[in-house]
Amino acid sequence: MSSVQADPEVKPIVTRNQAIGWLRQMLTIRRFEERSAMLYQHGKIGGFCHLYSGQEAVAVGSIGVLREDDYVITAYRDHGHAIARGMEPKFGMAEMLGKAVGCSKGKGGSMHFFDAEKNFLGGHAIVGSHVPLAAGVAFASKYRGGDQVCICYFGDGAIDQGSVHEALNMASLWKLPVIYVVENNFMSMGTQLQRHSCLMDLTIRLGTAYGIPGIAIDANDVELVAKTVRQAAARARAGEGPTFIEAQTYRFRGHSMSDPMKYRSKEEADKAKEHDPIVIYETILKERGWIDEAGLEEMHEKIKVEVEEAIDFANEAPEPPLDAVYEDISVSPYIPQE
Repeated sequence: MSSVQADPEVKPIVTRNQAIGWLRQMLTIRRFEERSAMLYQHGKIGGFCHLYSGQEAVAVGSIGVLREDDYVITAYRDHGHAIARGMEPKFGMAEMLGKAVGCSKGKGGSMHFFDAEKNFLGGHAIVGSHVPLAAGVAFASKYRGGDQVCICYFGDGAIDQGSVHEALNMASLWKLPVIYVVENNFMSMGTQLQRHSCLMDLTIRLGTAYGIPGIAIDANDVELVAKTVRQAAARARAGEGPTFIEAQTYRFRGHSMSDPMKYRSKEEADKAKEHDPIVIYETILKERGWIDEAGLEEMHEKIKVEVEEAIDFANEAPEPPLDAVYEDISVSPYIPQE
């Protein structure tokens, strides 16, 4: 993947205010993840924790061109998508710390962020399990006669799951308004893509194979991501069915906080950071004259304060009461109740 250069001959697809907002979201996600890593190392966050550092342009660019009534569903590396959808960092951080005011009432933790009011449908820990759910959401939208679309994110490690292929087949057959985005960071936990996929071109394996238009993009380019998803959403709203997008990206940290990353060299990781989507976009916006160094420094400082305030909010928030464990659960009618 090459770095993205500003082209003065090409009209930007966003306004200055939108672009500044996207950069701010990417920086907020990065800071949120950096501080989450520190809290995890200090034992403040328990369970599993999967960070989104390096992939910010995917969530921000794609969600940034959706409507408020569209649906977003993702896997367990979900903090970035939630923030891009508009979740306040303080409610996400409270969830990380298991507090009652967290976005999932402190019961979901890192892998299960939800915000029903914003049509953010999670946060799903079982690999590939949410891909059929996205087809179901899109089916409901079409059945009701609406034109909402559902965007579904999953990693390259999920492409071997049978449920993913079943969902893509049905989505194509029924021309469902769903956008499937595989965030291809070429590393399924600790297994390189070429070691588990018979095809390296995922647009063929998961797009062409099911009659779905597929496109591979450099997902370090937030505006290219936005343009691609905008076109996919227009297709879906017009009744033309799903689109498959292979968003080629790179995660800067391990699969989870317990991952020592021994499967890749320091040189590889350092080289990848030369294509940091945040640095790329900062450079582009400076070249357009939309922001300067002083503006960037002010933005960085404000975001730092916002995330620290989110941590303070989470630390001071109350723990869920013990009887909350019995709330918001489904009980089978076939199990006798005392």
